[in-house]
Amino acid sequence: MTKQQLERGLTQVYTGNGKGKTSAALGLALRAIGWGFKVHMIQFIKGGDFKHGELHTIKRLPDFKTRAFGQGRYIMEDPPLEEDVKRSEKALKFARKIVNSGEYDIVILDEINVALHLKLIKTDEVVKLIEQKPKHVELILTGRYAPSEVVQAADLVTEMLEIKHPYAREIHGRKGIEY
Repeated sequence: MTKQQLERGLTQVYTGNGKGKTSAALGLALRAIGWGFKVHMIQFIKGGDFKHGELHTIKRLPDFKTRAFGQGRYIMEDPPLEEDVKRSEKALKFARKIVNSGEYDIVILDEINVALHLKLIKTDEVVKLIEQKPKHVELILTGRYAPSEVVQAADLVTEMLEIKHPYAREIHGRKGIEY
């Protein structure tokens, strides 16, 4: 397949308390790869020893790269631990490099909205990244709590609304379905 470039890349945000934000981004990534685009996903919270199922699949796709910066745990401390701040700042710096590299057509910043909510990184820096991204790059931001500044800067915003969830019945995350 001939390498093509998006004529115009947009910024998309998947947010809200409902399930499916990362899954929506991954679905878009699979569609894009099918048309010969290159994708890079940067994970802000996920990482550490906890492996999500999608990581096993991504390894098999040569046009889909990923890098996780999180410790793979819930961040409950307020203020957050310095280690979590450093990891998120490093992830944002790496994201800038990937977005501006010209190598990738789609860049997914997974759980970046949570990193913003926890004050691990600064909102104005993320808005600046959105505003300064190359024209051909499609930028996807996922995670609950998307700040209004990010929503304003985006071209498409989808809020996942939780209506009913198995967690309420104490059915916890299942391998291959939730992770």
